[in-house]
Amino acid sequence: MTTLDIIDPSTLEPFDSVPLVPGDTVDGWLDEMTRLHRAKAALPAHERIAILDRAAALMTDRRDDLAALIAREGGKPLVDARVEADRAIAGVRLAVHELHALAGRQIPMDLTAAGAGRMAFTAHEPIGPVVAVSAFNHPLNLVVHHVAPAVATGCPVILKPADDTPLSARAFIDILYRAGLPPEWCRFAPTAIPVAEKMVTDPRTAFFSFIGSAKVGWMLRSKLAPGTRYALEHGGAAPVIVDAGTAPEDIVAPLLKGGFYHSGQVCVSVQRVFAPRAEARALADALAAGANALTVGDAKTEATDCGPLIRPREVDRVAEWVAAAGDKAVVTGGKRISEAFYTPTILFDPPPEADVSTKEIFGPVICVYPYDDADEAIARANALPFAFQAAVFTQRLDFAATAIAGLDASAVMVNDHTAFRIDAMPFAGRKQSGYGTGGIGYTMRDMTEEKMAVIRL
Repeated sequence: MTTLDIIDPSTLEPFDSVPLVPGDTVDGWLDEMTRLHRAKAALPAHERIAILDRAAALMTDRRDDLAALIAREGGKPLVDARVEADRAIAGVRLAVHELHALAGRQIPMDLTAAGAGRMAFTAHEPIGPVVAVSAFNHPLNLVVHHVAPAVATGCPVILKPADDTPLSARAFIDILYRAGLPPEWCRFAPTAIPVAEKMVTDPRTAFFSFIGSAKVGWMLRSKLAPGTRYALEHGGAAPVIVDAGTAPEDIVAPLLKGGFYHSGQVCVSVQRVFAPRAEARALADALAAGANALTVGDAKTEATDCGPLIRPREVDRVAEWVAAAGDKAVVTGGKRISEAFYTPTILFDPPPEADVSTKEIFGPVICVYPYDDADEAIARANALPFAFQAAVFTQRLDFAATAIAGLDASAVMVNDHTAFRIDAMPFAGRKQSGYGTGGIGYTMRDMTEEKMAVIRL
């Protein structure tokens, strides 16, 4: 195979293709990137700022076209694709903002007699060549999170986009070139899997940035060359704890948004909702009513709330998992619409050992479980080997504080869904959900190394 055929997941029809980059080309790029770094040939910060500013302006001009591309290649409903395009533009601007704040510090040497008569300070240097591997579910914004920090900090970068969604990535890199970035500083590299694995694990790779499945991410991490730094962002099975007496009108809309945004294909989608036993079934029924009102259809259509899953085999997998949970658990949905679409589904108290209870569903399914006390709910929420973002709905400060302290999560949303995020936030998986902290500014710090100078006066 020498090209990738790009399939519209809503129609399952091919509409474009991109050539695969061969291994010898990638090898030459790694050599070129290494020379750039060793020669200290970094573009001055003011030039990087100007390039990123121009890129943000070009993206703003093309915002609607970028959103349409996200919807077509990734199956994200157009209304949400526009939000992603806006976030990507803001992310480029955020990289400029964070560059102004990326500074070293003075070390107070005279705190001890041994240091007296000396001064010391630190500065940040680019870490070196970056290899980034991205995911399909945010085909533009995730690429910005990989590439904009590298450009801002002066690291040459190779981007391997997701096989399903390379066009948004290519569009962004083309915009960077139009904004004045020399091509040798950022390479677009759709590749075959063996080539991708080789460039990730090459000793010339200084930093590996990965967003995708835990199976692939941890496998690649195990093969990294000694000294290669890395950041991994995987999925979770996001838990929500609902306090007794919380009004349904305060819960249902955010849970539906957090669970069915992009048909649940988000690493922090609402998946496991724990509600007081006396209220749990009523909450499941209210969520079911809301799910039934959602419009499922072609992502490119204005009225669509839930688009397709990215591939037919993902529809097959979700259907198998829901079927295995048993008919008794299905409150609404639980049906395959076509090869591309699955109904928004609410399950009530599926078996604790079922796949829907123990693995990341990554599809349009929300599970509601009854609990008897808060300690039980927190323990069940923490029982899986994944931990990312979590949420609690309550009007009691003490209940919120208990949940914040008790939930094993990198972020706990109070009275909001688990998928809430702005791009300045730290974004990190715990346990098997990842390593390192994402977010534009945090990634920029990961892509630099601090060097200290000690001067004897």
